[in-house]
Amino acid sequence: MADTTPQSQDEDQYGVLLYYKYTQITDLDSLFSFYESNCNSLSLLGRVRLSPHGVNVTVGGKLSSLEKHIAAVKSNALFEGTDFKLATCDHPVDDKVAKECGFTSLSIRIVKELVTLSSDPLLKSPEISNAGRHLTAAEFHSALQGTGPLLEKDSPTCNEDLVLLDARNLYETRIGKFHAPNVETLDPGIRQYSDLPSWIDDKSEQLKGKRVLMYCTGGIRCEMASAYIRSKGAGFENVFQLFGGIQRYLEQFPDGGFFKGKNFVFDHRISVGSSDPNIIGTCLLCGSSFDDYSSRCRCAHCRMLVLVCDSCRMEDALYVCELCQKYGKGVQSVPSLENGKTQVLSLQEEHKLVSLDTKFSPQLPWSHGNESPRKLRILCLHGFRQNASSFKGRTASLAKKLKNIVELVFVDAPHELPFIYQPCITESHGECASSSLQQTHPPSQNCRKKFAWLVAPDFNVSGEVDWKIANGSFDPLQYLQQTDGFDVSLAYLKSVFSQKGPFDGILGFSQGAAMAALVSAQQERLKSEMDFRFVILCSGFAIKLAEFECQAINCPSLHIFGSDHGKDRQIANQASRDLASLFDDGCSVIIEHDSGHIIPTRSPYIDEIRNFLHRFL
Repeated sequence: MADTTPQSQDEDQYGVLLYYKYTQITDLDSLFSFYESNCNSLSLLGRVRLSPHGVNVTVGGKLSSLEKHIAAVKSNALFEGTDFKLATCDHPVDDKVAKECGFTSLSIRIVKELVTLSSDPLLKSPEISNAGRHLTAAEFHSALQGTGPLLEKDSPTCNEDLVLLDARNLYETRIGKFHAPNVETLDPGIRQYSDLPSWIDDKSEQLKGKRVLMYCTGGIRCEMASAYIRSKGAGFENVFQLFGGIQRYLEQFPDGGFFKGKNFVFDHRISVGSSDPNIIGTCLLCGSSFDDYSSRCRCAHCRMLVLVCDSCRMEDALYVCELCQKYGKGVQSVPSLENGKTQVLSLQEEHKLVSLDTKFSPQLPWSHGNESPRKLRILCLHGFRQNASSFKGRTASLAKKLKNIVELVFVDAPHELPFIYQPCITESHGECASSSLQQTHPPSQNCRKKFAWLVAPDFNVSGEVDWKIANGSFDPLQYLQQTDGFDVSLAYLKSVFSQKGPFDGILGFSQGAAMAALVSAQQERLKSEMDFRFVILCSGFAIKLAEFECQAINCPSLHIFGSDHGKDRQIANQASRDLASLFDDGCSVIIEHDSGHIIPTRSPYIDEIRNFLHRFL
C-alpha cells in the first residue's frame, strides 16, 4: 500500500490516512472543534486523539477528502513537519472488522496521553523531547546491513553492538517482523503497549551499552518508548527509531527488504504486505502457515487476537493464546449454545503445536461428574432514581434466560434521593419509566425509596420523606450534572464486595454503568479490595471525572446500548459509544440494539450476551 497523493486519482477512490504530531497544544477546545467540523464535512471516519502534547489520527474516506483534510491541517503552524501517511485501499467491506477498528463512526477524544506507555499511575511519562534519533528507511536499512557511510559520529553502523527492538504487541509480531543476519533481535512478546516499560526494566542489562534500533507500525509508539529507555541515563544514550515506522520502510523497499511477513495495521485493512508472498504467521491450533486476522478470533481469557486457520476454526469455540497458556490457562470449559450441551476447548500446553494428522478437535465433551459448573456471580448496579428491588424486577427476563450460568446480586446505591413529582402530567424522572405518567399531586400510598450512585454537586441530604415539587421539567441530560458522590459510592461498594462477595463481574445500567466504568478504570489499584474479571455496561455514559482521564481501560467489557434508531430517549447512542471508546479495543465487545432504554433479552442479543459470559466460566 504505497503512499500516494496524486490529484488525478478517481474521486471515489478510498484511502486511509495516519499521522501524529508531538507538540504543545494550548487550546484543545479549538482544535477539537476544527477536527469535528472538518472531518464531519468531509465524511471522514475513524479515530482522532488530542492531548496537551499533540495529536494522533487514523481516519478513512474518499482520497480526495483526505487530501483536503491534509491541506487544512498543514495550514496550521502546529503541524509543521508532520509526516502524513496516506494509502489508497479498498472501501471497507467487512462491517464487523470495520466496526471493531472504529471505522464505522468518527471518534474524537481529548486524552491525557496519545499512547499509554504504562498502566501504573505512579510511573511518570518520560519527556518526549528525549526520544531517540529518527532514521529514514534508507538509514535504517543501511544500519541493519552494517554498510553505508558513517552519517554521524554516533550513527549505528556496526552490527556487533546493535540490538533490534520491536515495540509492538505479540499479535502484531506474529505475522511480520524485521530480521537481519547477525543482528540481535528482541521481541518483547507483550500483550499490550503498556506492558513494555516493565519488559524494558527487566532487560535493562541486555540493552545497556548497546545501540538500540527500534521500530513500530507508524512511529508513535517508538517516540515514547525510546524516551523511556534514554531516561535510564548513562549507557542508554544510543537509541534510534525508524521514522514513519514499518509503513514508510515498505514504501521504500516494496520487496520487503529486511521486513518479513505483513505489517499489522489498526484499520479495516488488518494488514499490509510487500511483494514477498511468504507467510511467517502460524495457526494457533495446527501450526500451518496462516496470517489472516479477518475472522477476529480472540483469546477467551485476555481477549488478544489469535490466528486460527479456516480448517481449525469452529463456531462457538474458545481459544487460549500462547501467553495465557504460558501462565497455566491452557484449558477452558465452555457451554455450547446448541442443545444445552457443555463442551470444552483444550489446547496443548508448553506452546506445542498440534499436528493435523492427530485429528485434534478444539471442542471435546466436558465431564465434571454430577457437579454442575459454578455460576458467575454478578453484582448489579441500578440506574439513577431506582432501587435494587425495581431493577431486579426489570431484569427478571435476563435472569431467567441466564439462570444456568449466572447469579445476579442486587444492592441499593448509597445516596438516598428525595421524593419528587411534576406539577403537571409529564414523563417520570425515573430512568426506566419513560412510558409511565405522574399525577398532578403526589401519590398517597407508601413508595419505595429511590437511590443514586452519583449526585449533583448541590445535592443535600435532608432526611425529609415528604414529596416535593420538581425544580423544573424533566431534563434528559441531567446525568451530565451528576458528578459528585463517587468516593462515597466506591467505599460502599468495597464493603459490598467484602460482605456479599466474591463477584466475577459488575453489571451496571445507565448511571450504574457509569459507576461500574469508573470502578473498572481503577481495577488494578482496587485489587484485593474489589476483585472482578469483567464489566457489563448497559445504556452507559462517561462523566468528566479524573478517573477517566487516563489510559485506555484494560478491563474486559461488554457494552449494550441502543442504536441510532434504538429509541433510547434517556442516553444517546453517541454517549454510550464514547464510553465504550474509553476501553481497550482488544478486550471490549459492543452490542447495539433497537429496543430503547432497556437490556434486550430476545435473540440475537441474548445469544451475544451468553457468548461474552461463556468466556469467564
